[in-house]
Amino acid sequence: MSPSRRGALALTPLLVFLVVYLVTSLAVGDFYKIPVSAAFLVASIYAIGITRERGGNAPGSSAGNTAGSSAGNTAGTSAGKLPLRERIAIFSGGAGDKNVLLMIWIFVLAGAFAGTAKAIGSIDATVNLTLSILPAKFLFAGLFLAACFISLSIGTSVGTIVALVPLAGGLAADTGMSLPLITAIIVGGAFFGDNLSFISDTTIAATQSQGCSMTDKFKANLWITAPAALAVAILYLVMGLRTNVVTQAGPVDILLLVPYLAVIVMALTGLDVLLVLTSGLGLNLAIGLLRGTIGWNDFLEAAGNGIAGMGDLIIVTLLAGGMLALIRHGGGLDALIQALTRRIRGKRGAELSIAALVSLANLCTANNTIAIITTGGIARDITEKYKLDPRKSASILDTFSCLMQGILPYGAQLLMAASLSGAGAFDIIGKLYYPLALGIAALLAILLRLPVKYR
Repeated sequence: MSPSRRGALALTPLLVFLVVYLVTSLAVGDFYKIPVSAAFLVASIYAIGITRERGGNAPGSSAGNTAGSSAGNTAGTSAGKLPLRERIAIFSGGAGDKNVLLMIWIFVLAGAFAGTAKAIGSIDATVNLTLSILPAKFLFAGLFLAACFISLSIGTSVGTIVALVPLAGGLAADTGMSLPLITAIIVGGAFFGDNLSFISDTTIAATQSQGCSMTDKFKANLWITAPAALAVAILYLVMGLRTNVVTQAGPVDILLLVPYLAVIVMALTGLDVLLVLTSGLGLNLAIGLLRGTIGWNDFLEAAGNGIAGMGDLIIVTLLAGGMLALIRHGGGLDALIQALTRRIRGKRGAELSIAALVSLANLCTANNTIAIITTGGIARDITEKYKLDPRKSASILDTFSCLMQGILPYGAQLLMAASLSGAGAFDIIGKLYYPLALGIAALLAILLRLPVKYR
């Protein structure tokens, strides 16, 4: 099989996933009838089935050769064919990738922290404090700006979601406001900082790949993100002014606020998110025992329930990591890159190709940092060939990767937000205004060749 046909075939598991998940859900008229994990399972089995030929650098190939060589020789397979055991080894290597496992450890600790914080009453106390500070009419805009500030400070959308989304359920219950809307407000603000922060993984990857400084990329990026964030903040302010909800804040136990405040403060100091969540978990235990709200057995039960609530998210992450390793092994990403860069015309077309390149790579990998790393080298070649401004190219890479990550129902951020809040991923997407505004601003910046300074 030719490399181009092989690469196109390697991409088809994504199509299978979309057909199984989206089309089936539309057919039954309910997006919650089909679990994401089940759709990924079908697509992963299909990916293992169609992966037949050896790739140039497959993850786990050496392990697969060792494990499956005798089986392959016995079956009489040719040198270019992959035995089943080796295909499974590549899949397992992708599922066990260090970045995938790191995300899973974050999910486990986040679930345990959220479960124990709820058990000791920290969520109720924080909700009461929020309601006492922010009147109902300013609640939407206030939450969005708080999420923007925290994510910009800590440089991670996941950390912001972990810190703020558990409050969404309590706020919705106490005010009668839409749970998906409040969750979406926080998620949108979380992506603001993920895209713009100096210490964000996406910023580091984008600037390193394009050879520009973080400060220069920040200035170029700000011309795109600031108008989008301002427009959405005004929208939330108008929406809040039109609400007739009367909020009544309950009593605030200051000690119960400590876990959430500590998590935010520690994150702002730049501590690793795993250390932040572990410390928060210890604070939940100490305060729960001190206040007498939970005992040791209750703490373990709450932590276990919180982790169990992340179970589906963990399974999806493992299946997606394995399936995407097979896609990469089969040359699917290479085929995608070649197809998008084949017919570039002019500077505007070059910038649009970079945007499309990183967006589709993000669709395939469900990880905005990995998408930037995967396409950064090609984007730099395009930048040099068509004499683009590297600061603008880095901004495009970061912005469109965050845009795609913000609307993927199987992306880690939305799945985590859904797990922590209890709202459905598609319900949250339907209320996500910031990624939409960011996408419009980013496209206008390319089509109108703005800002002028970076032409």
